[in-house]
Amino acid sequence: MLFLYGALSGEAAPCPGFELGMPALNMRTYIVHETTRDPRRLRRAEAFVASGLGSGAFAPVVDRVFGLEEIVEAHRYLEAGTQVGKIVVAVDH
Repeated sequence: MLFLYGALSGEAAPCPGFELGMPALNMRTYIVHETTRDPRRLRRAEAFVASGLGSGAFAPVVDRVFGLEEIVEAHRYLEAGTQVGKIVVAVDH
Protein backbone atom coordinates (compact mmCIF):
# COMPACT_ATOMS: atom_id res chain seq x y z
CA MET A 1 0.00 0.00 0.00
CA LEU A 2 1.43 3.34 -0.99
CA PHE A 3 0.35 6.58 0.69
CA LEU A 4 1.20 9.84 -1.04
CA TYR A 5 0.55 12.88 1.11
CA GLY A 6 0.39 16.38 -0.24
CA ALA A 7 0.48 17.73 -3.72
CA LEU A 8 2.22 21.03 -3.23
CA SER A 9 5.22 20.70 -5.53
CA GLY A 10 3.32 20.19 -8.76
CA GLU A 11 5.88 17.56 -9.79
CA ALA A 12 5.05 13.99 -10.70
CA ALA A 13 5.01 11.68 -7.70
CA PRO A 14 7.43 8.77 -7.90
CA CYS A 15 5.80 5.34 -7.66
CA PRO A 16 8.40 2.82 -6.52
CA GLY A 17 7.96 -0.66 -7.86
CA PHE A 18 7.01 0.10 -11.44
CA GLU A 19 10.59 -0.21 -12.62
CA LEU A 20 10.94 -3.44 -10.62
CA GLY A 21 8.10 -5.13 -12.47
CA MET A 22 5.85 -5.36 -9.43
CA PRO A 23 2.13 -6.02 -9.82
CA ALA A 24 -0.20 -3.24 -10.85
CA LEU A 25 -0.69 -0.54 -8.27
CA ASN A 26 -4.25 0.39 -7.35
CA MET A 27 -4.54 4.03 -6.40
CA ARG A 28 -7.32 5.99 -4.79
CA THR A 29 -7.27 9.73 -4.45
CA TYR A 30 -8.18 11.34 -1.17
CA ILE A 31 -9.04 14.88 -0.26
CA VAL A 32 -9.51 16.13 3.26
CA HIS A 33 -12.98 17.44 2.40
CA GLU A 34 -14.23 13.84 2.23
CA THR A 35 -13.90 13.85 6.00
CA THR A 36 -14.38 17.47 7.00
CA ARG A 37 -17.62 17.99 5.08
CA ASP A 38 -19.29 14.83 6.39
CA PRO A 39 -20.27 15.27 10.08
CA ARG A 40 -20.27 11.53 10.82
CA ARG A 41 -16.84 10.98 9.25
CA LEU A 42 -15.49 14.08 10.99
CA ARG A 43 -16.65 12.80 14.42
CA ARG A 44 -14.99 9.44 13.73
CA ALA A 45 -11.77 11.13 12.62
CA GLU A 46 -11.74 13.40 15.68
CA ALA A 47 -12.29 10.41 17.98
CA PHE A 48 -9.49 8.50 16.24
CA VAL A 49 -7.02 11.36 16.62
CA ALA A 50 -8.06 12.10 20.22
CA SER A 51 -7.64 8.42 21.11
CA GLY A 52 -4.20 8.27 19.50
CA LEU A 53 -3.06 11.40 21.29
CA GLY A 54 -4.51 10.25 24.60
CA SER A 55 -2.90 6.82 24.43
CA GLY A 56 0.45 8.15 23.28
CA ALA A 57 0.23 6.23 20.00
CA PHE A 58 0.46 9.56 18.18
CA ALA A 59 3.45 11.54 19.32
CA PRO A 60 4.88 14.40 17.29
CA VAL A 61 8.50 14.16 16.27
CA VAL A 62 10.22 17.48 16.86
CA ASP A 63 13.17 18.15 14.57
CA ARG A 64 14.22 21.51 16.00
CA VAL A 65 12.96 24.24 18.32
CA PHE A 66 13.53 27.92 17.53
CA GLY A 67 12.87 30.92 19.73
CA LEU A 68 10.52 33.57 18.34
CA GLU A 69 13.51 35.85 17.84
CA GLU A 70 14.87 33.21 15.42
CA ILE A 71 11.75 33.18 13.22
CA VAL A 72 13.64 34.12 10.04
CA GLU A 73 16.11 31.29 10.58
CA ALA A 74 13.21 28.92 11.35
CA HIS A 75 11.50 29.86 8.10
CA ARG A 76 14.69 29.32 6.12
CA TYR A 77 15.14 25.95 7.80
CA LEU A 78 11.56 25.03 6.87
CA GLU A 79 12.06 26.09 3.25
CA ALA A 80 15.21 23.96 2.99
CA GLY A 81 12.98 20.92 3.44
CA THR A 82 15.62 18.87 5.25
CA GLN A 83 13.84 18.47 8.56
CA VAL A 84 12.52 15.16 9.80
CA GLY A 85 9.64 16.03 12.06
CA LYS A 86 8.10 19.27 13.15
CA ILE A 87 9.73 22.65 13.46
CA VAL A 88 8.61 24.40 16.62
CA VAL A 89 8.76 28.11 17.38
CA ALA A 90 8.70 28.72 21.13
CA VAL A 91 6.92 31.86 22.28
CA ASP A 92 7.54 33.13 25.80
CA HIS A 93 4.50 34.63 27.47
